[in-house]
Amino acid sequence: MRRLLLAGLIAFCVLPAAAVAAPPASSAAPLDLETIMANPDWIGQSVEDPYWSVDGRSLYYSLKRDGSPVRDLYRVDPASGNSVKLDPAAMAQADGPPVFDHAHQHAAFILHGDVFEVDLASGRRRQVTITPQHESSPQFSADGRALQYRDGNDWYSYDLASGVAAPVAELKFADDPQAKQPDDLGELQLQLFKTLREVKADKQAMLDQRKALEAADPGRAPPPFWLGDKIRLVDSELSPNGRWLLLVTAPKGHQKGKAPQVNHYVTDSGYTEPEDARNYVGRNDPAPQSLWLLDLAHHQKYALKTDGLPGIKDDPLAALRKQAVAALEKDGKTDEAAALKAPDVRLVRIVAGGDDGGGGGVAWSNDGSQLAIQLRAIDNKDRWIASVDFADHKLVTQNRLTDAAWINWSFNEFGWLPDNRTLWFESEASGWAQLYVKPLDGKARALTGTGYEVSSPVVSPDGKWFYVLANKQAPYAYDAYRLPTTGGDLQRITRYEGLGCAECSVPFVLSPDGSRLAVPHSTAYVPPQLAVVNVDGSGAHELTDTRSAKYKAMHWVEPQFVKVPSSHGHFDIWAKYYQPADYDTAQKHPAVLFVHGAGYLQDVTKSWSYYFREQMFQNLLLQQGYVVLDMDYRASAGYGRDWRVAIYRQMGHPELEDLLDGKAWLVKDHAVDPKRVGIYGGSYGGFMTEMALLRAPGEFAAGAALRGPSDWTSYNHEYTSNILNDPQLDPEAYRISSPIEYADKLQDPLLIEHGLIDNNVMASDSIRLYQRLIELHKNNFWISLYPLERHGFEHADSWYDEYRRIDELFNTYVKPDKAASQ
Repeated sequence: MRRLLLAGLIAFCVLPAAAVAAPPASSAAPLDLETIMANPDWIGQSVEDPYWSVDGRSLYYSLKRDGSPVRDLYRVDPASGNSVKLDPAAMAQADGPPVFDHAHQHAAFILHGDVFEVDLASGRRRQVTITPQHESSPQFSADGRALQYRDGNDWYSYDLASGVAAPVAELKFADDPQAKQPDDLGELQLQLFKTLREVKADKQAMLDQRKALEAADPGRAPPPFWLGDKIRLVDSELSPNGRWLLLVTAPKGHQKGKAPQVNHYVTDSGYTEPEDARNYVGRNDPAPQSLWLLDLAHHQKYALKTDGLPGIKDDPLAALRKQAVAALEKDGKTDEAAALKAPDVRLVRIVAGGDDGGGGGVAWSNDGSQLAIQLRAIDNKDRWIASVDFADHKLVTQNRLTDAAWINWSFNEFGWLPDNRTLWFESEASGWAQLYVKPLDGKARALTGTGYEVSSPVVSPDGKWFYVLANKQAPYAYDAYRLPTTGGDLQRITRYEGLGCAECSVPFVLSPDGSRLAVPHSTAYVPPQLAVVNVDGSGAHELTDTRSAKYKAMHWVEPQFVKVPSSHGHFDIWAKYYQPADYDTAQKHPAVLFVHGAGYLQDVTKSWSYYFREQMFQNLLLQQGYVVLDMDYRASAGYGRDWRVAIYRQMGHPELEDLLDGKAWLVKDHAVDPKRVGIYGGSYGGFMTEMALLRAPGEFAAGAALRGPSDWTSYNHEYTSNILNDPQLDPEAYRISSPIEYADKLQDPLLIEHGLIDNNVMASDSIRLYQRLIELHKNNFWISLYPLERHGFEHADSWYDEYRRIDELFNTYVKPDKAASQ
């Protein structure tokens, strides 16, 4: 039955024949879809994951191999720019991203999943582990005598002098068998039978002897910590001084709820194969997390309770809760109403766990004397940073960030300055992402200003400087800056205006001696390349150019950075505007609005875009006579807290206002025909395309919605509950924010495209909307399904087919000047 349904859906994928594309006005070779939607290997590879060698004399980076997902490792001389691809033998002798001890006498890194240590004076290199597991998180002990690392959540300490590695703790998630006490029947047996008493005494004698030997001999393995069978381990973090181990746990029996499935129809086996996907929002909240502090020196464990955090017993959703409970009770749904009761103490998460919830993190000071923990309420309204009082084994709040909408996913980094007494952290408390410092017994102080975003803080090895990424020059221009850790001017280091991008794991990498930055940077049409610059901004020079000769020979139209005035407030909307060089304003033109995805994403930047294929497609549209506008509508990143949360409880509404203002700007200032404007986008952009056609019928001549959520009740918990709360608490927010609720308004041509094995936005979202349109007897809507694609398409054939259909849609319904032909 399912296969019949699939065949029926695919049968509706055909669009009317496309109009013939007009030749480009310029002398450059015309673009074609086959080229721009081909495997992007033809462009050249982006530089990935740069890091410095242990001695700081070389840089390493990775490049994807043409025609393969394999990444090759390269080493480049930052002075000459000479790069060498390392063969397998050379890779075995390469460094990994290094960490250093406080005295800078030793370095450590992970290479092919094992731990290595280097003596910096002699250059001697030792392999610490050879295991099938992948070790991680190397760090040196505070006294420099040991190298600590983890295997999963198990921590080990490697003594540099003896070369012996040992686990720092043995964790048992069961009840201590020695702690079991006999009940009244057991007591009776001991009273009756001498032999049982003797057996018990013998066991106790052996246990006492073992404890005495363990206490007297540090060479023995530590005794286990018995933690009970009601919890499971989520994370563990070892103090550099080796004294403490922090555990993050969750209830063992927490039910994740029923997971939807995606079906693989084209398979190696020839059979349809189902796959579990992530849960729907509101089907079950993520598991709450708790904290345990283990004293490794005295073998004691302590629960770090969260009930003393300020506001932890408040209910920020009380008004919505009261309204939802009343509605349920009115309908006689008393059990569902009771389930909405607010907890006495709000539940929190400390670290991220899969797709079922975000968290905060853990940061030890360099000497292990201080511990900071970031906790986030599961209701998304509060973030706390707390230190730990080791004497009383309790949390001490250092900062609380509250947001009536939701705490951002970004700008939550924090740590310690080298004085081991001063916290630094990021916060949107002012409405902008700023960097703060706070002594444990003092007040927080902002080091950066407002009106721009600061992120990715790195403290210099000497502790004197912060290095940050910021868009201080303009919202779309990102560079590296530095400022004193004691406060002072924000000093611009780089002048690229294109640091940070979707493919850049880090915006810069500070050299081991703190004198230089390795800088991945890009432009609109140049994928990330590597440069090096002195920390005072001098001596910048390029190290790579990985573009192919064919790509470099192509002609591209540079986007113009423009501000579109809003008709809904005293603000402008930044956008990228694409217009051909020979644009004739004496006649009316067709236009296309491209809508970026993710909601909270910034596409109006000078750097390489996640949407590089789409940007090439914009150029193809230009040579066919269109102009294109790409807007950072409200909820986009880069513009502060208020811009981000404008969509709280009303997704698709402020954004649509901005898109309509974009259309009005094109019509007023750029000779665009208001009847010939198309719209398209993927993911959140697909959602917005559906909202545009369904909530503003007649405004757009046609739209293409790619892999868009049509019903937010079927998206995931973490993303959706932040913006719309839980559907049980806030059903109205879901109703007004879901395109499927407006399906009866469709009157303009709509193309829906979706990967069938998408486990992010499931294909069922598009299929359900399609079925709704069928039942409403709508016209001019189509669906195209891609059996081998997930959310981010990977195969060139699918990319080509997807955009061929979009091109046909626009050339059929947007481009023709119907008024002129009548």
